[in-house]
Amino acid sequence: MIGQLRGRLAEKRPNQVLVDVGGVGYLVQVPLSTYAALGELHTEVTLLIHTHVREDALALYGFVSAREKHFFEMLLSASGVGPTLALKILSGMSVEELVPAIRGSDLVRLTKIPGVGRKTAERMVVELKDRLEVVAIEAERPAAASPAGIEADVISALVNLGYDVRAAEDTVGEAKRTAGTANFEKLLRAALQSLTAPKGRSARSGS
Repeated sequence: MIGQLRGRLAEKRPNQVLVDVGGVGYLVQVPLSTYAALGELHTEVTLLIHTHVREDALALYGFVSAREKHFFEMLLSASGVGPTLALKILSGMSVEELVPAIRGSDLVRLTKIPGVGRKTAERMVVELKDRLEVVAIEAERPAAASPAGIEADVISALVNLGYDVRAAEDTVGEAKRTAGTANFEKLLRAALQSLTAPKGRSARSGS
């Protein structure tokens, strides 16, 4: 079972990376926070890995922090939450935002994450609420990103999460006025906060 990978960052997309370890390329699914925290292409990276094995496939999920990997695995323990949805949840909200939302039974905010319906949100609250005491709330590590193309990257990341293209473009346009465009994660978080704010408008596809 693979628990960690250290190698050269060969490819990098908002939802997955390719890590070259001694000539072998490992395709790893990652949340947006991990994507934003990784360095430039061809630099060395270290990812903590959750290996998900099914009868027909083996998938790797990577994280830059043990805290986020632990929370990912905690989400998997909730009924109806598989690894793909758990990754979307962590991409849609940071651990610092998810913990109070689950503790406070904030179903409105949780269901604004694409893919999370009311029943799933209710199960997350019921099944995870009492286990969140073990989750350490730490400051987000600073992101390493190039200013070039960051706005387009954020729009692409939001679309990958399931948000409508037009809504993503409008929200990023609004967010860059307050967050700027020099930092991918800062702009992404500002856009996500606008999209998932309790009083914000729904921006899912087809809305």
